[in-house]
Parts: sequence; structure tokens; C-alpha cells
Amino acid sequence: MTSEIVLGAVVLKGAGGEPAVMNIEELLATRLLVQGNSGSGKSHLLRRILEQSAGRVQQIVIDPEGDFVSLSDRFGHVVLDAQRSDVELETIALRIRQSRVSAVLNLEHLEIEGQMRAAGIFLNAMFEADRAFWHPALVVVDEAQLFAPTEKGEFSEEARRLSLGAMTNLMCRGRKRGLAGIIATQRLAKVAKNVAAEASNFLFGRTFLDIDMARAGDLLGIDRKATEMFRDLRRGTFMALGPALYRRPTQVAVASVETRALGTAPALTPPPLDVSLEERSAILAPVPAAAPRPVAERRATVPAPPSVNDMLSRISERHVADEEEAAALSMPAEEREALLREIVRDIVANPENAFADELRLFNEFSYACRFKRIPGAADRDEFKRLLAPARAGAGSMDASDEQWQQAMAAAEEVPVEDRTLFLLFAKAAMHQQPCPSDATVARIAGTRSPGRARGLISFLERKGHIVTRPGFRNLRIVAIPALAWETLPGDPNAPDAPACGAPGINLPGDEARGERIS
Repeated sequence: MTSEIVLGAVVLKGAGGEPAVMNIEELLATRLLVQGNSGSGKSHLLRRILEQSAGRVQQIVIDPEGDFVSLSDRFGHVVLDAQRSDVELETIALRIRQSRVSAVLNLEHLEIEGQMRAAGIFLNAMFEADRAFWHPALVVVDEAQLFAPTEKGEFSEEARRLSLGAMTNLMCRGRKRGLAGIIATQRLAKVAKNVAAEASNFLFGRTFLDIDMARAGDLLGIDRKATEMFRDLRRGTFMALGPALYRRPTQVAVASVETRALGTAPALTPPPLDVSLEERSAILAPVPAAAPRPVAERRATVPAPPSVNDMLSRISERHVADEEEAAALSMPAEEREALLREIVRDIVANPENAFADELRLFNEFSYACRFKRIPGAADRDEFKRLLAPARAGAGSMDASDEQWQQAMAAAEEVPVEDRTLFLLFAKAAMHQQPCPSDATVARIAGTRSPGRARGLISFLERKGHIVTRPGFRNLRIVAIPALAWETLPGDPNAPDAPACGAPGINLPGDEARGERIS
């Protein structure tokens, strides 16, 4: 099977109708950029490439206007309506990658932000497929300026980053995964440079704006004066250059195609030459007062249908909410508090959560509360209140202990985000233990940086919550002014000892109580 397809004919003087060809194997390794103003024939060119290469290589089309769904009738492409949940888009993208079938992602029923999100999720899923499914595929993205914009627009920054990241992966890193990007745009200046610059093959059609002509001329290697020829190109005629096309800029005319887009360019339709008196009267007839005023029809954004998992989750949430409401009338507050402390202590004691951020820990806390059917919704502030002593290693302290109650009362004057380290030093001082090292403080604070730990200690001291002073041989002592306690001297450079001091595990000597500073 030959690797070349026929785009049309070379139209340069003296060419004699020589066919214009493109090498698909070379294209898979070098990618393609197509530019042309509206009406220049970009979609026609893409359709010609897809029709000629159908059956030779897998094709994936990102179709924002539904122009390419007709490929399914002639060539068997699977048409995927993008009005689906994120999980469904990811799963179907992986199935397409694995099965090697050609597909069209139809985005026409979504607004611009929805199109960006759906395209980003779909492309990322194909990009992240297992190595065993890195089959060669042409990935055609029409109107690429929508998915790789250079500037912010009427869409969220999250959608922009998702879509731009997917396009960057496709054009910059897709080759090793077998993904060959073909991007088409009306305005080259509106496409992110790190996306457009990765293409080695170019097909430039009719263009009128100076900035777009200048960029096209730079890519083709022609001088600025010669770029005026882009304004004279006919519809369906392109300047071709690249390893999969020609080594020198060559003008080609695209041949006809077998399929047609669902929407076509508007044709001239003359109005009626003679309007009868009855027709005029019908148009200008009085409108009844009760008649509703007609509204111009607009394409509404149809929300994605909920997946089976979403529906089951909603049913489960309603069921749990009913049970929680019934249980809230029967569970005493002391029992609920004890259960919450136990959940937080188990979360902190898990080694996998040593450096997890607070949001992840709260999500785990919320799930555990629902799983154990604890009444009341999980509260973020309540979780922070319980997390500080648990991270400080005091999750198993006796709540009736008088000294510990003093420490907890003093901690109420400390901001919640700083309370964990305050209680860590208070616990060490109460037990007359050495001052925790920088490595231990870093782990308790959820970081791997001793420098960050020293900064947190300095911040507590500047706020007046603790006082540090040097001991013998550069050891460190931390005093708690509000409690009149202080730790024993400890080496700040000592290694962390999580086996002896991990959160939720009593340190040696917990039974002993230290003397207070007089």
C-alpha cells in the first residue's frame, strides 16, 4: 500500500497538471498546519486529506461545527456527541484508542467553554493511553484558535488551561505516542505559538491580514513583499511546504471530495419579484394583544446527561441524608465528638497522608463521616479544629487531663493554621521532652523542607506564641509564655523519628509530667 495520497494538482507555471501528493508516513512524524480565511477552502482541504487517507490510518477529528459527521456514512467513522460527562468522554476516548477505529468528536451542541473542556478531556485521555495502544493516528483539529488561544476570552481560565495543555501535548509530545496533529485555523496569529511552531508541514490559503501574511511568509521562507500573493489565491488553492509535501513553496489546487458537510456556504437566492396585496396585508396584519411575542431562536446549551455513577451517587446521598437526619436526634454530642476524633486520628496516622494537603484530608474526613453514618454534614472548621491536635501527636491524649486542657485553651488564641506546631511544642514541654527537630516540625507541618519548618517556627515566635533560645552545644529550647512551660534542649538538625513521634502515637515518657518554669 502506497503511503502517498493525492491532494489535487500543482498549479505553478510549467507544471503541466502534475498531481499534488502528500506522504502520510512522513506526516505522522512531522505534523501539519493549515491556515486560511473563512471561505478559503480549509474544511474542503481537511475533508480531502481525510477521505484519501481513510482506511490507511486511524483518524480522530475534533469537529466544533459538526462539519465532518458525514464521514460516518461513507467511511464508517464513529460519531461521538460531546454532550457527555467527563468520565464518559475519557472512557470512550480510551476505547477508540484501543480499538483503532476512526472517530469524530462532534462539539456543535456546546458553547465555547464546553467545547474547550470536552476537547481537552478527550485529547488528554488519548494522550495518556497505555504504551501498548500507541497506534499511529491522524488527529485533525478544525478551528484550532478556539482550543489553543493566545489570549483570554469569554471562557474560564480553567477551560483555557485544560484545552491549551491538551493541544500542546498533541503537537509537542504526540509523535512518540503515534498521534500526528493536523490543526487548521482562520487566524495564525490567534493560535498559541508553542502549538503552531511544532508543525513542520504547512498549507496556507487565502489570507488578507498583514500579521497573518507575515507569519505565513516567515514559515514558508519568503520575503515580506512576496506575501502579497496570499491575497490573490483562489478558493481551494494553497501554498504547500514541508517534508511530507514539497521542499520548496509550491502552489496546489485541492481536488473534489466525495462527502459533503451538513452545513454549506450560503448561495444567492433572489427575493420574489412581485408581492401580492394579500401577502403584504398578511405581513402587516395587527398582532393580537394576547399573542406571545416571537423570540429569535438561539442554540441553547444542552447540559450533559448524567452518567449512571452520578445518578447512583445522588440516590445514595439522599438516602444517607435521611438516615443522618434520623440519627441526629439520637446520638449524644460527646459520642459524636469521640467518633470524629477517632476518624481524624486514623487519617493522620496513615503514612500516605503525611504530606497531603488539607483539602484531600478533608475529603477523606467527609467520606469517613458518611461511611460511619455520623449525623450532620462534615464541617471544614470543625475538621481544622480536630486536625491540629491530631497532627501534633496528641490525638490519643486524655481529654480530662488538666494540663492538656490548659494547652488546648491556650491554643485557642493561636490561628488555626498555626495551631498544629503550637500544640507540638506544648506537648513536648508538658512531657519535659527535647525540643522537636526541624525535620520533625517539617513532617508535622506537611512539608519536606527543613527551611520551611524554620520559617514557620520564626513566624510563631514573631507572633509571640513561642520563644526560642539556644541551649548547650547549639541545642534549641522552646518556651510557651502563655503556659509558662518549656521543652528540654533538642538538636534542631537531628533526623526525624516518625516511628517514635508520628502523629497519633504516644512518645516515650507520656506518663511523666514536667515541671513548670517559676
